[in-house]
Amino acid sequence: MEDSSNKFFSFFEKTLMEPMGKLAQFKIVRAIMGAGLSAIPFTIVGSMFLVFNILPLTFPSLEGIFNATFFKISDLYMLANSATMGILSLYFCVALGYEYTKIIAEEEELNMTPISGALLAMFAFFLSIPQLINDGGQITRLTNIDDLIINGWAMGNDGVTRLGTIGIFTGIVMAVIAVQLYRLCVTKNWVIKMPDSVPEGVTRAFTALIPAFVVAFVVLIIIGILTVFNTDIFQMIAIPFSFVTKLTNSWLGIIAIYFLVHALWLVGIHGANIIFPLISPILLSNLSANTEGAHIPLAGEFNNAFVTIGGSGATLGLCLFLVYMAKSEQLKVLGKASLVPVFFNINEPLIFGIPLIYNLYLAIPFFLAPMASASIGYFAIKFEMIQPIIANMPWPSPVGIGAFISTGGDWKAAVVALICALVAFLIYLPFARFYDQKLVKQEKREM
Repeated sequence: MEDSSNKFFSFFEKTLMEPMGKLAQFKIVRAIMGAGLSAIPFTIVGSMFLVFNILPLTFPSLEGIFNATFFKISDLYMLANSATMGILSLYFCVALGYEYTKIIAEEEELNMTPISGALLAMFAFFLSIPQLINDGGQITRLTNIDDLIINGWAMGNDGVTRLGTIGIFTGIVMAVIAVQLYRLCVTKNWVIKMPDSVPEGVTRAFTALIPAFVVAFVVLIIIGILTVFNTDIFQMIAIPFSFVTKLTNSWLGIIAIYFLVHALWLVGIHGANIIFPLISPILLSNLSANTEGAHIPLAGEFNNAFVTIGGSGATLGLCLFLVYMAKSEQLKVLGKASLVPVFFNINEPLIFGIPLIYNLYLAIPFFLAPMASASIGYFAIKFEMIQPIIANMPWPSPVGIGAFISTGGDWKAAVVALICALVAFLIYLPFARFYDQKLVKQEKREM
């Protein structure tokens, strides 16, 4: 068993841990992770106002009360949703520009300020938003009243449509271009230097002056060339990213995601911290699409609502087994210590205490339980048995509660979440019993 275990984990370390570990170290990957985390508070705030506003759809008895009170000022409080989910790509772009510049400045020891990187990213993004047309060699801004496109700016319910989640991927690309051009200017010393006596704010402003011109020229040239060919950056970027989005939204794509997350965990790498920040733009984009009538399973906090209930590996049921059914003193103590955190989807004590990492006895259920839960949640939404996720809940929300609120108050979603937890428990049960018996024998020998 020892030799087979060593071979098993050696295989994973070579084929998965090493390449994914290298990927996680890329500056842009870490910057996207940071940007995704920065956007979470705003998505939660905006989502809560949306959930509140649709309560009468879930509970019709509230309709009369809401019509007489809250709906009279709904345009006021729903500004919190419009100013978050409605312009989410702007948050993402600015945060990415900041994080990416900060990482480059610190690790390459360059005189780059994160706030300048954030503003340059926003500048580049805004340059790319207006829609242009090539009319016989003359480039003009598109105006189409029927489609609510005014002087190049397409308008929607929440303002400029391209500032919403539809623009997240373009925002990422423009932020990377802007920061790299900023980096080029600094490394080539194409900056205006000010005397040390000049206040820091003034120095920062003039340091970013030439990079701003460079960003403007480069981005405008790119936009101009694309316009000549009757396309733009949004349309170009939509081609590869729409393919990736469709892939991740399929059942096989979701299974692949959870396989990667837990394969990384199994060899000691926090898989969720690597994989989910990378797909956060897709999750947020799908979340926004669901609020507009789509029915996409993988959106918002689908992961913590239906899949990793009790933490990575879907370990809520396993923890309950340790507390109430295990015979091993070691596992009993560990289960009791972990019970409260596990109810809030925090299970590091179990992962490192049982341990679940490098543990061949529990590796199979550690893979299968979240895959089974993901499949149940996926098909329940896909076949419209429950409402899709329309709100971004805090990930520590307990089982059932997160699913209930995330779906706008669908009680059936809470039931599905409980079923997911039960199925995960049943998958763990035979393996946990076998492992428990092994530890009991070991404890008796040591007495």
